[in-house]
Amino acid sequence: MLTEEQNRRLTQTGAGTPMGELLRRYWMPIAAVAELDDKPIKPVRLMGEDLVLFKNERGDYGLIDRHCAHRRADLSYGWVDGCGLRCNYHGWQWDPSGRCLGQPFEEVAHPDARFKDRVRIKAYQAEAKAGLVWAYLGPDPAPLLPTWEPFTWKNGFVQIVFSEIPCNWVQCQENSIDPVHFEWLHSNWSRVLNRADSPKPPTHLRVGFDEFEYGFTYRRVLEGGSDQDELWTVGRTCLWPNGLFTGGHFEWRVPIDDETTLSVGWFFDRVPNDMEPFTQDRIPYWTSPIKDPKTGRWITSHIMNQDFVAWVGQGTIADRTKEHLGESDRGVITMRKRILEDADTVARGGEPKGLMRDPDENGCVALPIIGRKYFVDGFARDAVTGDLQRTPGLVLRQDFPFLIGQPEEIRLAYKRAMGFDREHLAGVRPETR
Repeated sequence: MLTEEQNRRLTQTGAGTPMGELLRRYWMPIAAVAELDDKPIKPVRLMGEDLVLFKNERGDYGLIDRHCAHRRADLSYGWVDGCGLRCNYHGWQWDPSGRCLGQPFEEVAHPDARFKDRVRIKAYQAEAKAGLVWAYLGPDPAPLLPTWEPFTWKNGFVQIVFSEIPCNWVQCQENSIDPVHFEWLHSNWSRVLNRADSPKPPTHLRVGFDEFEYGFTYRRVLEGGSDQDELWTVGRTCLWPNGLFTGGHFEWRVPIDDETTLSVGWFFDRVPNDMEPFTQDRIPYWTSPIKDPKTGRWITSHIMNQDFVAWVGQGTIADRTKEHLGESDRGVITMRKRILEDADTVARGGEPKGLMRDPDENGCVALPIIGRKYFVDGFARDAVTGDLQRTPGLVLRQDFPFLIGQPEEIRLAYKRAMGFDREHLAGVRPETR
C-alpha cells in the first residue's frame, strides 16, 4: 500500500515532476515509420506536452511544439516544405531542431533584419528504429536508442499496433510484472466468456522475480511443469521503465498525459523454414479499438483487450492507498520501490537504471528470451508440436490473438508470409510470393 504522496509522485508525468523527469531520460515510441511515410505530419501528445511529429523531404524526423511561435497556430495543419514544416497561417517555416527557416512577409518587409534568427521553437529528438519512430524529451547527452535483440532478427512478420487507453500509465506497466493475472484474466475468464468446457488452465505454484540491467524478470512454475522449464529458468521481462517483453513481442505503455496512455505493441512472428527467405519492405501498423460502439462496454475478446479492461477498471488513476497486496504482488511492490528510487536519483542529478551509452553493446542488446532458438533459427512446419505448443507464445498461429481489429490486408499478408495460403499457390516457389 502506498501513501497518497507516493501515489501522486508515481503517477504524475508533467515536466518538472519527479516521474516526469525520470521518464524523459528514456526513448519513447510514438508512431510507426510507415505512418509518416503515408502522411508526413502527425499531432502527438506526450507526457502532457502537445507536439507535432513530421518527416521532412530529406527523411529527417522533427518533433516540435504543436503551436507556431508567430501567432500560435496549430502546426499539425501545416505542410512539409523542403527540410522544414511550414505553418498554414502565415507560412513561417521550422526545421527539426526548432530553428526558424523562413518568415515570408517579414523577409519582404525587412530583408536585412534577420528576425527569423531570433526566434526558436521547442524541439525534441526523434529517431526511427525497428519500424517505430521514437522520441527523447530529456537533457543532453541523449542515451542511445536501444537495439533490442529482436530488432535484429530475420525472417519474421512484424506488425505494430496502437491503442489509446483512458488511464494512467503506471497501472498499465504494473501488469508487466504480474504473472498470476494470466491464469485468471486471460485463461479462466476467457473460458467463462466463451462458455468453454475445456480443461481449466494450470495453476501457478511458484513465482519469482529478479532484477537485471534493463528491468526485471518474472518467473513461474505451473501445475504440471517444473523449475527446469524456461518459464522458470528464463522468464519474461518487465522492460525498464515502461515496457513488457515476452519473447515474441514488446509492449510499451507511453504516457500521453497523467490520465491517458498510448499502448504500443511490436509483434514478431517467425515464418516457417520452408517460407524463407522472408523480408518486409514496410512494417504495417494499425490501431485497435478498445470499446464496443454498440454497447459502450470494453472489448473483452483478445488478450491485450482483456488487459485494458483490468487497467481502466482501477480508475483513471488507481488509488493505491486502498490496496491490499499479497504474495503474488511481490513484483509490483519491487517495481514501485525501484522506480521511485530512480526518480529520486534523477532529482539528485544522477543517472537512472538501464540507459544505453555504449555503442558497441548497442549493436544487439540481449534480453531473456524463452525459445530463442525458435526465433533465431526458425522451425520446420511439421515440428510445431510438443515443447513448442506447450510454451506460451511459440505457436504457429492462424490468427492474431492479442488485439481486436486487425485489418484484412494485414491478416492476409501474415497468412501469405506463414504459407497458410499455399493451397492457392501450388507450384509457386516460396521466395517469389
